[in-house]
Amino acid sequence: MSSEQRRLRPHLVPVDRDADGTRDARVAATLEVLGGQPTHAVARRWQVDPAVLERWVRTFVDAGTAQVTNRPDPDAATQRDRFLAAFAHELRSPLTVARGWVAMLREDELPPSVLARSVDRLDDALARLADRVVDVELLAAASLGRLRLEPRSVTVGELADGLTDLGEIGGLGPDVTVRADPDLFRHVLRDLWQAGHSIPTPRELRLETAEVPPWVELRVVRDADPIDLDVLQALFEPFDLNDDGTGVTIGLYLARALVIAHGGTLGADQDEERAVLWVRLPR
Repeated sequence: MSSEQRRLRPHLVPVDRDADGTRDARVAATLEVLGGQPTHAVARRWQVDPAVLERWVRTFVDAGTAQVTNRPDPDAATQRDRFLAAFAHELRSPLTVARGWVAMLREDELPPSVLARSVDRLDDALARLADRVVDVELLAAASLGRLRLEPRSVTVGELADGLTDLGEIGGLGPDVTVRADPDLFRHVLRDLWQAGHSIPTPRELRLETAEVPPWVELRVVRDADPIDLDVLQALFEPFDLNDDGTGVTIGLYLARALVIAHGGTLGADQDEERAVLWVRLPR
């Protein structure tokens, strides 16, 4: 396991507030609605879609009701089983590749000219396996509310370092500063950037930054024909087949969980010419 993968292993500790001790922005907005303020007014003040805010309120009330009545969500076991099945599929592809290369290496049938490439492919398959294990550990920690963040002030340019084929960062540029856990939030941008390459292949893909008070918004902008609505919805679910049909991806499910742990929100908008996958962090 690489040092980066070890660094991304979650630490399980009780967490019910942001790392700096301030109230979660989503909870504050939800409590304003429950306190009698109009949903649309609260949504406008917090710069979130009213439908998203309504979902926060509904989830908040449902969770509280289940806790008070000691009745867990009846869908919890089903969701757990679906995710375990998805995770098993996600491991199967790199595991099969790794075992195949090990078998060929054991039989010593590879010519020297192919040996180095074989070792590289085996290493790549094992790295993919390790990444999937880390992803699920992070998901489990986030879903239990036990993901310890180590936030600090960091520029968007630092967070985006390492994204494949990243050009100049547009909007307010790479020097915009956010407060985030750099290691964990790089996971978010990685997955958002990969999702930006979804079918249909974009003519251009770029990263932009913007101020949407009280949020800082990072946008992956696709200049492309619209993404099919079913595909767009599947991007946020952990049970969809990947592009080559060899496994089941977790899509933006992990990214959303990590953004929520940061007190932010994640979403997508599109029209006939472009789509924007965005993530917002509280200022």
